[in-house]
Amino acid sequence: MPAEILRSKIEKLKRERNAVILAHNYQIGEVQNIADFVGDSLGLSQQAAGTDADVIVFCGVHFMAETAAILCPQKVVLLPDLDAGCPMADMITADQLRGRKKQCPEATVVCYVNSTAEVKSESDICCTSANAAKVIDSLAGVEEILFVPDKYLGHYVSTKTDKKIILWNGFCPTHVRILPQDIVKLKEEHPEAKVVVHPECTPQVIELADSVASTSGILKYARECDSEEIIVGTEVGIIHRLHKENPDKKFYPASPRAICPNMKLTNLEKVLWALEDMAPRIEVPLEVAWGARRAIDKMLAVR
Repeated sequence: MPAEILRSKIEKLKRERNAVILAHNYQIGEVQNIADFVGDSLGLSQQAAGTDADVIVFCGVHFMAETAAILCPQKVVLLPDLDAGCPMADMITADQLRGRKKQCPEATVVCYVNSTAEVKSESDICCTSANAAKVIDSLAGVEEILFVPDKYLGHYVSTKTDKKIILWNGFCPTHVRILPQDIVKLKEEHPEAKVVVHPECTPQVIELADSVASTSGILKYARECDSEEIIVGTEVGIIHRLHKENPDKKFYPASPRAICPNMKLTNLEKVLWALEDMAPRIEVPLEVAWGARRAIDKMLAVR
């Protein structure tokens, strides 16, 4: 079906269902273009919570749709492709976390939002890649942190605090594909370019960066940076939005290998099918949602 017809059908069904379409910054361009909101996972859920929509179509991965369901319990949350998971989120289970907590009874559990609802519900407080350091600094009287599941984000945060950080051995398979030699090579080709990378990158890549930022932070950096050339160390899908918002600047993905296959599963056909069938629907059991919401709300209270 031609893209123009798909878009028309989606818009019609969106009105009929009173739906809002959310797309993560890593989604393919055509999905970003039909979304009502494009952004990072938590920010999108917060925006959706503030609308009068009855239905949320979350073009992202499973844990993001779960977060939307937790923050918007009165709304129907649809994930266009049920196979769109997150390998890093799958690197820890609630049972594994409970076991580690017994081994570190004095530690406060700080959980990256890139995790399942069950893991969030077993945590003391959540964080994003943008506010992780601030969240940890807010924990007055706490000296020991169990940080899950991303060891690279956790390592980066450990350089910003005096607290003891115990790292879970999880990581983003997409960001670890960005290698230091990729940055060095691009800097040789574009010596005037600035380098901004995501904190899910390895410490060796972070050392080569001019700035370290979340996806929303990368977008802000691109707008405010004086350089007309920027090397971007995160999933390549963000380049689409960077070009749209900064047409006079040049952006170079740090590595063509930094592609999240799960983020690329969603397309216009699947968005249409989700709205037609009102499925797949993402629901979180009440007891899990309550615990996860508590950890998220504690994070949101940090100023």
